[in-house]
Amino acid sequence: MSRKDWTPAEVKLAFHLYCQLPFGRLHRSNPEIIELANMIGRTPSAVAMKLVNLASLDPMIIASGRKGLSSTSKLDRAIWDEFHADWEGLVLESNQIRAELEQATDSAAAIDLTSEDTPTDFTGKTRNQIVQQRIKQSFFRRTVLSSYHNRCCITGLAEPRLLIASHIVPWSQDTANRLNPSNGLCLSALYDRAFDQGLMTLDENWRVVLSQQLKKPDPAMQRYFHTVEGQRIELPERFSPDTVLIQKHRETVFLDSV
Repeated sequence: MSRKDWTPAEVKLAFHLYCQLPFGRLHRSNPEIIELANMIGRTPSAVAMKLVNLASLDPMIIASGRKGLSSTSKLDRAIWDEFHADWEGLVLESNQIRAELEQATDSAAAIDLTSEDTPTDFTGKTRNQIVQQRIKQSFFRRTVLSSYHNRCCITGLAEPRLLIASHIVPWSQDTANRLNPSNGLCLSALYDRAFDQGLMTLDENWRVVLSQQLKKPDPAMQRYFHTVEGQRIELPERFSPDTVLIQKHRETVFLDSV
């Protein structure tokens, strides 16, 4: 297979996949890398190399002492910046590119819609809107959970069925950061609920802060919440929580905010 310049569409697909794979899985034998390689007519080695190139632009990978390859291009940087400026638009565009390459009939190529779905649901959303919402939710979940190695950042719980990609600033309050992985935390269901309801937050040093409502002298509260108060969360491999968004959570979501 002859070498050729990467197109913007190909780099978008590569970055889209890069976000969703742990750093340790950026290798040519990864089935998802092989699938993408076959789709765009490149070798798995070439795709894996592109993903590692993209890693060299990732500040958290660099800060950890690991290095990508030094052969990044201006296009790689441009696509990196484009995604960070418009996560939602680029996620949908990448899915559409994949759908077209797969000669799909619509943008739902990789989304499982159950037989209970109807053309319009009770809220008035069209089938296409439902599909797009699932595409976006799937990307955000995979990206956040892979960044945290599928472990709750407070407890270390590693059962995916009990983990949630929690938004730091709620979905409804910040449209620009809905799919930004730095607006996410990997939390088990209990702590996700507490965080979402403003019963807990994080301070500027990534330590757990509890609302007064969780400090009641109750055995269950003591067992599940008092024991984690002041504990520093495990930061992710990539896409560190945005400090501005954490501050916004403290100020607008946390119940004890001043």
